[in-house]
Amino acid sequence: MTDGTALRLSVIGLGNMGEPMARRWLAAGYEVHGCDVSEQARVRLAAAGGIAHEAAPPAVEDASVVILMLPSSAVVNDVLAGVRTRLAAGTAVIDMSSSEPAQTRENARALGEAGVALMDAPVSGGVRGAEAGTLTIMAGGPGPLVEYQRPLLECLGTVIHVGPVGAGHAVKALNNLLSATHLWATSEAVLIAERFGIAPETILSVFNASSGRSGSSEVKWPKFILPGSYDSGFAARLMLKDAATAAQLARQTGLPSTLADAVVSLWSRAAEALPPGADHTEIARWIAASGEPPSP
Repeated sequence: MTDGTALRLSVIGLGNMGEPMARRWLAAGYEVHGCDVSEQARVRLAAAGGIAHEAAPPAVEDASVVILMLPSSAVVNDVLAGVRTRLAAGTAVIDMSSSEPAQTRENARALGEAGVALMDAPVSGGVRGAEAGTLTIMAGGPGPLVEYQRPLLECLGTVIHVGPVGAGHAVKALNNLLSATHLWATSEAVLIAERFGIAPETILSVFNASSGRSGSSEVKWPKFILPGSYDSGFAARLMLKDAATAAQLARQTGLPSTLADAVVSLWSRAAEALPPGADHTEIARWIAASGEPPSP
């Protein structure tokens, strides 16, 4: 492989996150090929200066680095099965999806047999972070591989090497388990306060100056819930999937997952009731609507 802007990238998955990531690599001077099931996504990539493909195999042809930004390990597995014979020895695959850690390790082992290196690098920071280049990138893989790909990933934000392959996906799932827990608890607390006659803005200002603060009280409630936009760019069902992955990881490591299982159960009820593409911040509105009215 060569260094710098001579790298040819292939981005598989041009959705809410993949598209702005691809645009940032284009702006940095990389040659970006991409593929998505959505024709509109392909048109947008081409309009931004990328080269769009209708299918993944031709998109990865001659790529130095293949980026996966897909909904689940199941979709990642399907894509890898379709492109495996097109990946030359020495190619790097970076799975930036929210995948299952154990499956990521198995994919790395299988690709490694063909001389293809796989690392995981899921992100936190949402669509706005992808657009601004302020994502937190949780990299899992051998140190030399992570360091080699660091300049590419730093186009998107801050890279933290969290451990061996699969560790990035584990950290992402655990982070979103905390995020799901914070948002549910914060929403309940704010709604309780509101029914007691305390303005949401007031109690949030107290939380954010006190020990109850979190990303939910500092960002999600003020930016997406209070204004009623509910448009953070991260779906409720994806939050549920990540929380469920974290709970599964707890069981796999032999630790209790009592709270994690409870969070997954709560989010499952809400996700089933919300529209399929509902933003995860819609959880606050759902909690408010499903609560019992106060007694007269």
